[in-house]
Amino acid sequence: MKILFLFLDGIGLGEDNPDTNPFLRANMSYLESLLGGKKMTKSTAPFESDVLSLKAIDPNLGVKGLPQSATGQAVLVTGINIPAELGYHYGPKPNPEVAQYLNGHTIFSKTVNAGKKATLLNAYPPRYFDGIDSGKRLYSSIPLALTNAGISLFTEKDYFTGTALSADFTGEGWREFLGFPDAPLFDPETAGTKLAELASQYDFSFFEYWASDYAGHKQDMPWAIKQLEVFDGVLKGLLTNWDMENDLVLLTSDHGNMEDLGTRKHTAAHVPLLLFGAKTNRDAFTDVSDLTGVTPAMSSLLGL
Repeated sequence: MKILFLFLDGIGLGEDNPDTNPFLRANMSYLESLLGGKKMTKSTAPFESDVLSLKAIDPNLGVKGLPQSATGQAVLVTGINIPAELGYHYGPKPNPEVAQYLNGHTIFSKTVNAGKKATLLNAYPPRYFDGIDSGKRLYSSIPLALTNAGISLFTEKDYFTGTALSADFTGEGWREFLGFPDAPLFDPETAGTKLAELASQYDFSFFEYWASDYAGHKQDMPWAIKQLEVFDGVLKGLLTNWDMENDLVLLTSDHGNMEDLGTRKHTAAHVPLLLFGAKTNRDAFTDVSDLTGVTPAMSSLLGL
């Protein structure tokens, strides 16, 4: 049993309004074919087919204020209602109170302690590690959880040798923004094929995509549409090469944002829980209604 967790930052299930919701305007023909021709919006969930389940789950967790990245991501990898215990949502990076939950309590730690293989498939550039080492940059929740579990982050070398992927899937960012003109470049579908290949080498793998949250904050409709259309190609390459009978791909988010470009702020929208694989595996998530249910369901499938 292998699980790939696709984390898309700041993706909620929005209203059927093409003026503010890029999911209504993007050409996501592959995902929409799996959703019976429907767009991934609030009105589509719940949805069930032979290969896919879509649920709307709550990121608010009974706590006042808009959901935030540090606590939302920490909940997703621990199953603990951290905002309720602390009395607040927090982000973008974890403060000491949030960070304590990310040391020994995460699915990364539990997977390693069970003698299984876990990883974060993103490759990080030299400037990221320089920032961490200098103290000018703080880990976000997912890299902190990973390193606390004794798992190393992938580097520039890993990206060039093909053992990790660019955070934008295709590698364009490494060439255009990070100053690596010879960095490997993939079309979306090939990137998805590569993602399936890499994830199949681990019991639990995680991929973190954060540009969606940036597009939401910038209220940038063209960029949001481009991201979604790239992701649709990635998803096609991934699922075409995934063992759908035995393994599971899970997609969810920490809070809403990009689904409503009418605001720069996060939203209180429920977020999608998309599950791809055999129904027997998807059934482990039947009772999941909010972010706290994701890690317990994954842990059950992985035998942790």
